[in-house]
Amino acid sequence: MVFHEITKAAIVRAAKETRQLDTRLVDAQETRRILDRLYGYEVSPVLWRKVRQGLSAGRVQSVATRIVVERERERMAFRAASYWDVEGDFAPGSSATQTFTARLSVVDGLRVATGRDFGDDGALKSSKVVHLDQAAAHLIANAVIDDTAVTVTDVAEKPYTRRPYAPFTTSTLQQEASRKLRLSSKNAMRVAQRLYENGYITYMRTDSTTLSEAALTAARGQARDMYGVEYVPDSPRRYEKKVKNAQEAHEAIRPAGDTFRTPAQVAGELRGEEFAMYELIWKRTVASQMADARGSTATVKLGGTLADGRVVEFSASGTVITFRGFLAAYEEGRDDDSTARALAADEERRLPKLSVGYRWTCCARRRADTRRRLRPDTPKQHW
Repeated sequence: MVFHEITKAAIVRAAKETRQLDTRLVDAQETRRILDRLYGYEVSPVLWRKVRQGLSAGRVQSVATRIVVERERERMAFRAASYWDVEGDFAPGSSATQTFTARLSVVDGLRVATGRDFGDDGALKSSKVVHLDQAAAHLIANAVIDDTAVTVTDVAEKPYTRRPYAPFTTSTLQQEASRKLRLSSKNAMRVAQRLYENGYITYMRTDSTTLSEAALTAARGQARDMYGVEYVPDSPRRYEKKVKNAQEAHEAIRPAGDTFRTPAQVAGELRGEEFAMYELIWKRTVASQMADARGSTATVKLGGTLADGRVVEFSASGTVITFRGFLAAYEEGRDDDSTARALAADEERRLPKLSVGYRWTCCARRRADTRRRLRPDTPKQHW
């Protein structure tokens, strides 16, 4: 008998629908035991000596320990460097209400370098980008605000579509619990364990994004009832892993049962972190079966010539969401609060109506920003 959640309905259904043993799955489990003995048993004594007595390292922890060591060696071999960019707030005419921010993107036909343009050796990957230092960034910012007329050189608009996120796996649940609930990985799993043991969610240690047919039906039904028919696509969304022969013994993490209890229905039974965790899992599961968010994205390019003859180009983009879709139920958090605010602003920012040839004679303000870039150095140097 096979079941993927500890609920009465799942166990009764498994007892009624028994099958023959799958010897391939038995062999896979035996292989996992062998890997534990070959690798886990060898790594555990090292952890006892180097970290703390009593720690256990199995096949997964062995690989994780190797990754940590390799990443630490990379960190020791890197040093900090900097690159700069320039942003300006532009207002059409004398309208302060339509001000928008554009970033310097091109100088004399060369794209302004960002972090991704640096290679492992610390040098630029291509000669077709320009690296701005502090002096150059301030020079351009001052020139634009003082005496450079800026003209709209290009206006483009294209459709915007954003797909919902897959249901939670162990790792994605830990990440979101950290961002939204401020829970450490350990505390997140502790709370999820209690919810699982008390029958509120399915098993919380899984790398599968698959939902059962009953779960798909439940999630689509609740989305339809709570948000409307237009918020549910015609067919269920299936988030299948691309890895062939993946061992997916469990579903994605979701509310337990063939019908989901809403957060309001469990509010009298759960408190504090447990309620917040259940609500997070419920929202993610329901949102995974909802329609795409739709809208349009406009991109504007502004060009001008500095007093020294250099040609600069600023670019800005703004997205207007006309149909929120799954965003009505759930939006994923981001690790960096400042980045989250900036991206959220871009996704909801409406640029003023502009046409090619429109001219500005001033810039609302100037700002030159620095970004830190890690570059390799000798392994002995720390930062």
